[in-house]
Amino acid sequence: MTKTNSKKDKDKGQDPLLARPYKVSHQTLCITGVNFKHRAIIGYVELTIIPQKSTLSRVKLNSKQCRIYRVTVNGAEAAFDYSDPTLEVCQGDTRQRNLDYFSTCHVSAVGSVDSDMGNGELNIHVPHEVYTNVSDGRPLQVSIEFSLEKPKGGLQFVVPDMEGTMAERGAHVFSYGLENSSRLWFPCVDSYSELCTWKLEFTVDAAMTAVSCGDLVDTVFTADSKKKTFHYVLSIPTSAPNIAVAIGPFEILVDPHMHEVTYFCLPHLMPLLKHTADSIHRILEFYEELLSWRYPYTCYKAVFVDQSYENSGSFASLTIFNTNLLHTPRIIDQTPYTRRVIAYAVAQQFFGCYVCMHSWSDVWVGKGIAGYLLGQYIKKFFGKNEYRYWIHSEQQKLVHYETEKELVVLHSKDTSARGRYFHTRHPHTTSWIHSKMAAKKSHLITRLVEQKIGFESLLQVFNKLLSLATSAASQKYSPTNWSNMLLSSASFVKLISTVSGKDIHLLLDQWVYQGGVVQFSGSFVFNRKRNLVELELNQKVGEHGIQKYVGPLTVTIQELDGSFNHSVQIEDNTTRHELVCHSKSRRNKKKKIPLVNGEEVDMDLSAMDADSPVLWIRVDPQLTLVRKVEWQQPDFMWQYQLRYERDIIAQHDSIMALEQFPTPASRLALTDILENESCFYRVRMEAAFCLSKVANAMVSSWMGPPAMMSMFKRMFCTQMYTNLIKCNNFSNLQGYFLQKTMPVAMGAVRDAHGRCPKDVLQFILQLIKYNDNGKNKFSDNYYRASLIDALAATVTPSVTMLDTSTDSRTEQALLPETKAVLEDVVRLLNLEKLLPCYQFTITVSCLKAIRTLQKNGHLPSNAALFKSYADPGQYVDVRLVAMEILTDFVHVDQDEEVLGWLLDYVEIDPIPYVRHKLLQLLLKNPPFTPKEDSKLNKESLVERLWTTLNTGLSYDARLRCDLVDLYYTMFGRSRPSCLPPPEFGLLVNLKEKKAAAVLQEDDKTSSGTGETHGVKRKAEADPVPPTTPLLTPSDPTLEVQPQEGSNKMRIKIKLGGGGGKPPEEQAAASPEVQKQQQEQPTTPQVGLPPEIAANKDVSASASKPKWDHKKSSNQPSPHPHQSSSKHHHEQSSSHRQKKKKKHKHKHKHKSKHGSHDDRGHSKPVKSPRP
Repeated sequence: MTKTNSKKDKDKGQDPLLARPYKVSHQTLCITGVNFKHRAIIGYVELTIIPQKSTLSRVKLNSKQCRIYRVTVNGAEAAFDYSDPTLEVCQGDTRQRNLDYFSTCHVSAVGSVDSDMGNGELNIHVPHEVYTNVSDGRPLQVSIEFSLEKPKGGLQFVVPDMEGTMAERGAHVFSYGLENSSRLWFPCVDSYSELCTWKLEFTVDAAMTAVSCGDLVDTVFTADSKKKTFHYVLSIPTSAPNIAVAIGPFEILVDPHMHEVTYFCLPHLMPLLKHTADSIHRILEFYEELLSWRYPYTCYKAVFVDQSYENSGSFASLTIFNTNLLHTPRIIDQTPYTRRVIAYAVAQQFFGCYVCMHSWSDVWVGKGIAGYLLGQYIKKFFGKNEYRYWIHSEQQKLVHYETEKELVVLHSKDTSARGRYFHTRHPHTTSWIHSKMAAKKSHLITRLVEQKIGFESLLQVFNKLLSLATSAASQKYSPTNWSNMLLSSASFVKLISTVSGKDIHLLLDQWVYQGGVVQFSGSFVFNRKRNLVELELNQKVGEHGIQKYVGPLTVTIQELDGSFNHSVQIEDNTTRHELVCHSKSRRNKKKKIPLVNGEEVDMDLSAMDADSPVLWIRVDPQLTLVRKVEWQQPDFMWQYQLRYERDIIAQHDSIMALEQFPTPASRLALTDILENESCFYRVRMEAAFCLSKVANAMVSSWMGPPAMMSMFKRMFCTQMYTNLIKCNNFSNLQGYFLQKTMPVAMGAVRDAHGRCPKDVLQFILQLIKYNDNGKNKFSDNYYRASLIDALAATVTPSVTMLDTSTDSRTEQALLPETKAVLEDVVRLLNLEKLLPCYQFTITVSCLKAIRTLQKNGHLPSNAALFKSYADPGQYVDVRLVAMEILTDFVHVDQDEEVLGWLLDYVEIDPIPYVRHKLLQLLLKNPPFTPKEDSKLNKESLVERLWTTLNTGLSYDARLRCDLVDLYYTMFGRSRPSCLPPPEFGLLVNLKEKKAAAVLQEDDKTSSGTGETHGVKRKAEADPVPPTTPLLTPSDPTLEVQPQEGSNKMRIKIKLGGGGGKPPEEQAAASPEVQKQQQEQPTTPQVGLPPEIAANKDVSASASKPKWDHKKSSNQPSPHPHQSSSKHHHEQSSSHRQKKKKKHKHKHKHKSKHGSHDDRGHSKPVKSPRP
């Protein structure tokens, strides 16, 4: 890892632009062959680099899993080394099983090949012939021939198993990956800070189309017209992570409204593409008008592929979308989601691709601006209420994560783990969930910046960023001037100060440079004599994820004469304020009450205090803080706030509060909201679920029909036959979403015996039976799926729970109500196989309903059905819901066989997205936690997860981080409790007074380096001082075993307790000692060597590190980056005459793909024909 010299560099980290001794000005990527049958590509890259130092002797590039055939520099053959320590994170270790050790090894391995630190997997030796060019600072041409076969990451080959040619089968391939993952499919400088121009060439079959970044300048056919080459040129300086390609038999659509926009989809999906892509040109026009800047690239391409890594991946002038986003005009629910995904992807073209981050610590700026632009799009096209609801939901998710999980620090000046089990200094070591929460916090903080400096000023800042980037990009032959295309926290703050004249350092110190949210709890008392509100606010400082806030806070009081804002100053953990009211109590006077939006309404004031003019109080109504508020006020105030406050966040808070007040007045207020068509549809949906909870709490005093039934009949049933539903008409979208929600809420209603009322169950069954969508222009698949969810909600626990191992209850033994539910679910599930609906939503709901019947004891708990739906070949949503149910099997039944089955798919499933989602499901519902005593907590499970974590996921950083999260969720940071306790063995030679110790296992080292000391050689062993006892009084147990026929004895010490220091403190070392240990060759932790067990003299070879070199041709051996071969050989050179076996250890790990000359340099290997 590169050292920093100054204190400033140590605090801020090294500038990636200064870490590399060269600058890339241009790169050519040429893929000369694509083989779908063998899932392979072959090609070469050419990099034009400008030396920045006259002593440049090595060029370090990034390349993973590629087979390198030949490297030349200015035409001269160049030797090269290859080392990828991430193939095995904990190299040579066999016993460590705690996450602190893994995290330290992980960040060290990733840092050793981090291009921002001047490192890389591929180390090219500059030939002596070109040293003159280096000293003169002239450009160097580095050419690399490579191939890639059966990639485990970076490229996804989708080859359907059917008859016909590859084009007829719809076979296609596309690139993907987390940030800094282009190294997975071609050699490059895989850093956002290294910008260069590009020339891209792809030779494919004549029936295929290659889509990549930049402008398509030419398409050339071969002489036999069987293949063609697509030539792309990207003249705007772009980083390697923003380069992508998609190759397949795509159908092409040019946007009729904006001809520079082109869409690509797989065969037979053109009708869906035309409708889905119809909104993209409007999104582009909206952003151009908002930013007062044209789209930065000359063209834009959107490709829809199957089995994508995520729903959208943004690259320079190219976005790769998931095919599942496509939909027809008949689909309602998918439309808003798809448009949001597309809008965010287009926003990333401006900030993320064109203007990209300077370093990983600055990623929050670009993501924050892109998320802010998405919010402006939602406000424009979906309405202000939808925008505020989205902001509130994003804030709630962030608050929950920071208070329950980990702190989110957007720009950390401290590069340590800060108490976490993972490091955030690099995207490949950061938890995926943490990254998503950081993205949410980024756009929330950008919104706070807008409130600080103003909307217009913030747009001017965005415009200035684009202007500076365009000016820098125009200097095509001056790579050193391209730095204005990189966005950093410092440049963002400086530009804000220049444009607006305001300083936002305090805001950034509060929300960017430290983690945590603000939490208030408060109440008030009205003072009648002084006509003021005595307000008390408390901050819960000291709890996890809660930070102290000092500054202004807005409190809004709705009075009889209007709404009034009060600004209070928060300084201590508990603050008290007196807020003077502007109104007097009216008693019997009737007058319309003005609201905050200027509207005047009539209110029934009989429920409130006659002497108080206060109707309700709100804290921070404009969401000027990232906060959580627990506010206490009487129930009638929540009811007034729900009815008359027009802000949907206030209505949401009221609904959540009324769950604690199950009274007739709360029931009436919720009913009024449900019937109010002018109310926001999401608030009405929440009111429906709240009403079902209030009804359950009022079951003893509830009068009339079950909750919401009469209301639903009045809204959606015929007037003559109230039990007969009307034909579906979803033209009123608010009515459609309410029609979907109310049956599900009704299904949750319970009677005095805790069972669903029969009237509700029969009503839901009738809704399913008489559903008629014949005259509706929209699809009803989501509505029918919600009716199945409503059926599942009616299921209550069986009186006698089944014994899943012995009970074989037949259908006749089921209760009539349960039998009716099961028959409808099975019928709809079988009907779905004949007439599948959009995205198989019916199947998804049916599987959930069957699992609900099993969990409530009505059906035997059998996982066979769900395994069949989780197998490859099913639709991805069906597979995921089946896997979600299987994770519940593991959690509830502690089924070891099902857990092993799921882990098999984590390791071998062909779709990376499914593997990722499966791990997220296991995280959401883990098999067990460290505090639980589970029979699944076994050593075999630990070994399997650790092996997969250490060596099995080296080509997918997202999966590796997901598995780290799962390991932490189940075992915690320390050593798993199921593993045997550590032991310390000591062998004493009484004749020579020499001792040799083997550290068999170390539970946890405070330094995190995992360094262990091997068996000392006899010649090096220190004599034991006679005055120093071998054992201390705190040692708990001791075994002395004399050895027959020799003068040696074995002393065995078991470290299981005692009064001494814990192993963590005994293993602690100063940073200087840790540094010295890292420079020493590490020894893998092993058991007692055979030489010791057999009472033989310990040879020097017993202390040699045993690296596990990979033998696969396309997986070069990992380089032991923390060891020093030179020191290792010097240490053992004096004892080589006494060895019976020669020590073999390579000084350098060369490429496994080529032969070597006598000096260890790689010889060129002839490239095979594609």
